[in-house]
Amino acid sequence: MSCHNVQVDDKALNKPNKILLMGNPNVGKSVFFSELTGINVISSNFSGTTVNFTEGRFEVGFNEYTLIDVPGVYSLTPTSEAEAVAARFVESGALAVICVLDASNLERNLRLAMELTRHDIPTVYALNMMDVAKRHGVDIDVKKLEEELGAPVVETIAVKRQGFDKLIFHLEALLMQAEMEKFVACRKCEGCPWAAARDICNRSCNFNGDGCENTRGRRSSFLDKLGDKMVKPFPGLPIASLVMVLLVGVVVFGGRLLRMPLIMLVDGLIVPFFRNVFEGIFGFFAGYDSVFTYRYLFYDGGFQTGFRVFVDGSFHSVGYDVYSAIANNMPSVFLNVLIGEYGIFIISFQWIIALILPYVFAFYLAITFLEDSGYLPRVSVLFDNIMRKLGVQGGSLIHMFLALGCAIPAILGSRAATTKKERRMIAVIVCFAVPCISQIGALAALMGEFSWWMPIVMVLFALLMFVLVAFVAGKVIKGKTDPLILEIPNLLLPNAKTYFRKLAIRMKHFLKDAEVPMLIAVFIAALLAGTGILNIVASNPQVQAVVSGWLGLPEEAVVSLILGIVRREMSVAPLILLNLTYLQAFVAGAVSLLYLPCLSVFGILAKEFKIRFAIAIFVGTIVTAILVGGIINQIGQLFL
Repeated sequence: MSCHNVQVDDKALNKPNKILLMGNPNVGKSVFFSELTGINVISSNFSGTTVNFTEGRFEVGFNEYTLIDVPGVYSLTPTSEAEAVAARFVESGALAVICVLDASNLERNLRLAMELTRHDIPTVYALNMMDVAKRHGVDIDVKKLEEELGAPVVETIAVKRQGFDKLIFHLEALLMQAEMEKFVACRKCEGCPWAAARDICNRSCNFNGDGCENTRGRRSSFLDKLGDKMVKPFPGLPIASLVMVLLVGVVVFGGRLLRMPLIMLVDGLIVPFFRNVFEGIFGFFAGYDSVFTYRYLFYDGGFQTGFRVFVDGSFHSVGYDVYSAIANNMPSVFLNVLIGEYGIFIISFQWIIALILPYVFAFYLAITFLEDSGYLPRVSVLFDNIMRKLGVQGGSLIHMFLALGCAIPAILGSRAATTKKERRMIAVIVCFAVPCISQIGALAALMGEFSWWMPIVMVLFALLMFVLVAFVAGKVIKGKTDPLILEIPNLLLPNAKTYFRKLAIRMKHFLKDAEVPMLIAVFIAALLAGTGILNIVASNPQVQAVVSGWLGLPEEAVVSLILGIVRREMSVAPLILLNLTYLQAFVAGAVSLLYLPCLSVFGILAKEFKIRFAIAIFVGTIVTAILVGGIINQIGQLFL
């Protein structure tokens, strides 16, 4: 029995035509799923990113089936939520299983294969990463392995789409056989799965003539040797520092390079086009005279005697005299909302396209390479001792890297954490000290406007806050932290086709997921500025005391604090329009970095934890951002 009470959709469990895609983490299952179903799924070269499953439709022969990508697990004996989900799917039965094995780590992968042989489900094995195995000098007797497993074994290289046709051929044969006769499992594993896996590996796999028990004959390439060194303090720490510098350089300078043509396009063509269109429309209606006219409503007293409604060919007053003041300025209000300084058709292009998009693309260029190369798990191992002193294991750094894309998948992915303390700490650190990709883009644009060293200073400040937040959270949140158990995948040069497809998918998802919230924030900014509400709020004595007095920012910066509630990057974007000093820019960046996560993250926090936990983070981030930003400003004023 499992100690994990995992809720899996009964509809998925009870589907009569489902085929399970299974395997250890890091074996390339997501690439198989994407190729077989046509559904684009991001596959990252590290474990523990999600506990959810994915399903899609695909055809085998003339029939259509449901392929379910089961979470990557090492065993069907549940010790985690992911293994509990996988066990539920296998126990529910399936027409067939596609089990993906890593040819370069065959013995470890065979343990799961041994457990699958206990179940009466037809199985075909995809022996993936054959190119990596051959690079290591591993010689696998595929025919012998088929005999040992009692099922078809197909050599594949998923990223190059090699072996898929043969895999589907064997799968179709298994499905036809299962329809004609009852499938009986090959009972190879009645005892210890590790012992069975070792025996089969020794009989089927050689390292230059020696079995799995003797790996001294295993060849090590330059990448293998480099990967081993990356987890050691030297040269691991210098390499990590170099990677960080290169990452910042790609984002800042690459983003600025990509931004230049977009600025020319937006400011030279798109913005003037919409400005001319709306000025022409308003100019036309302002001079047009009829009972429906803009002129009657806004100039000739349509609102002067109250709010008027057109009924039965004439206007009738419904008595809202308070609108008369607004009516006098309605043309300019409309123009300001549409094409003013914060106009919808101005900042929606300037902020989203010319400001944020190029830096997001540059960041994904770099982080996708690091993910697919297998470097990120090595960073987790390298910094495990330091992270444990802060209260979490080094594996939590993987979730921090996920949060650089978006906080939501990082918080959801923390389900793979082994203790409640670690889950809570991941959520706290992500919300307080890890900016999302959109926010990184906006911060890079703001800091880059001043000098090349300002982004570096902001990165160092972010790292300092990361350490401080983790240290404080580790002391406040009670519980234990388990030792790090993390698979380190092979260090690889990413396949070009897979890399660029993944990059395209990520940009597509970013535009899809972030576009609507950002447009909502733009609409709010336009209304606040166009209607004059922003000036009223900014001139409030209490607001001035905080924004101008304590933080030392211009009054207009209040719009950043308002919009930051909707989207994190919108706490930075309005600042680009202001004429800030170096100190003001750094204070604004610090406040934005620590400012509260967007509303969607608040909802996830409330769902995954408790509403009190979400409110505590909501309030805590605001207080911390204002407090730290003010302290930086006051200290800066003393020296500057």
